[in-house]
Amino acid sequence: MDYSCVECGACCASFRVDFHPSDGEAQGGRVPEGLYDELNVSIARMRGTDDAQPRCRALRGRIGEQVSCFIYDERPDPCREFEAGSEACLRARRRHGLAEVA
Repeated sequence: MDYSCVECGACCASFRVDFHPSDGEAQGGRVPEGLYDELNVSIARMRGTDDAQPRCRALRGRIGEQVSCFIYDERPDPCREFEAGSEACLRARRRHGLAEVA
């Protein structure tokens, strides 16, 4: 199955994104300051992903049409590890009313 992440973006508007604060720019990591909050010594969270209607602040565009991550090269590990076509991907697509690709 071929899922085009640049047309979808459902995952970026469905899940909380937590990562270790050392991945944030404030501690020498790659995720730009202003796009995450350090919650404690073990957890940082991408802004917008814990909202009632989650949507990562780094996401641009319309879900299911055309999207992009404006920090793609600096995104945190959970985003790098997310697999297109996985069960989590399909769950996010369903949440946004997007069809599964045949």
